[in-house]
Amino acid sequence: MSETSRKEHILQLIKSDPFISQQTLAEQCGLSRSAVAGHIASLTREGRLLGRAYLLPEAQAKPRAVVCIGGANIDRKLRTLGQFTLATSNPVTQFESYGGVARNVAENLARLGQTTSLISAFGDDASGLAMQAHARQLAIDLEHSLLATQQSSDSYTAVLSQEGDMLLALAHMQLVEQLHAQFLRASETARQQAAMVIADLNLPSAAIALLLAEAQVKPVPLVLVAVSQPKMARLPEQLHGLHLLVLNRDELATRLGKNSLPDKELAAACATVQAQGAQHLIVTLDAQGVCYTSNRSNRSNRSNHSSSGLEFLAAPKINAVQDVTGAGDAFSAAVCWSLLQTPQDLQLACRRGLTLAALTLQCSTTVCPVTGPQCLAVENLL
Repeated sequence: MSETSRKEHILQLIKSDPFISQQTLAEQCGLSRSAVAGHIASLTREGRLLGRAYLLPEAQAKPRAVVCIGGANIDRKLRTLGQFTLATSNPVTQFESYGGVARNVAENLARLGQTTSLISAFGDDASGLAMQAHARQLAIDLEHSLLATQQSSDSYTAVLSQEGDMLLALAHMQLVEQLHAQFLRASETARQQAAMVIADLNLPSAAIALLLAEAQVKPVPLVLVAVSQPKMARLPEQLHGLHLLVLNRDELATRLGKNSLPDKELAAACATVQAQGAQHLIVTLDAQGVCYTSNRSNRSNRSNHSSSGLEFLAAPKINAVQDVTGAGDAFSAAVCWSLLQTPQDLQLACRRGLTLAALTLQCSTTVCPVTGPQCLAVENLL
């Protein structure tokens, strides 16, 4: 291979992974590290790389985005006006908003000031067009989303009690099934250049397996967010490469083939999933709060530490719950936003998650419109 060809090969490797080390480049190219350094210096002089961070010219001023992958749908929320009774007509009020786990996370992140890209599926119906317009108003990039013609967008219908608690939820999520592994391969470069990849389990199993495979060889952290007990089956047996799994108690029980999971079994359950390859877990416990795997280095009086390796954090008190829909997604978004600021502090991330979830519980919309970075300033945490 000529010197020019070696230099071009090095440039292509840097394009595919801007954070690749000189030692790795040397090993992949069969060169000495000093020879690689010489080619990089030449590329820098030519203006094809910008400085020691190997920045490409076209990416110089563009911040790294968080890439959210998964469901986007219309949320239809029906709230009973009296006691809910099965097998008969119940008077309700109706409210519609934009939803979908990945879309909700993306909107929360955008409102928190994070550059965000959403890879989802939209129909060309009125709902799909409205969701796209709303995302673009928030500066959410939809370049790699699926825009399906002559198809209806996905929908989620929730029946809530007078108090705002969920009684029944119905998810029509057929369009998101088209976000299969082959479709996602077209956006591989966007994921390689991301600050973080967040995916929900609405994705087909093969797509989730693809993301895990990428995470094993790339430095971009992967976060998976569960959506329901039935869709836990989409999670592969091996989770190597997974930075963080966010799920609730029932979803964790389903993962382990159990009907229920009492408090005393939570630590062992998390350890089992970690043994399968997940680096960290956060388990939401409804009104109790959350538990999370921890290196035990960031404790405070707000957490109840256990020698089992789990930390517990109580949920803040809320006077009046307006709507539970979207609170879990707000929690996940705030956790990820916090980890981008302070990657090693999972406790702070969970405190921020609980604060934004509490704010969302007191809003009638799936994403609270007053969400902003000031809500998650340390002095404002609940």
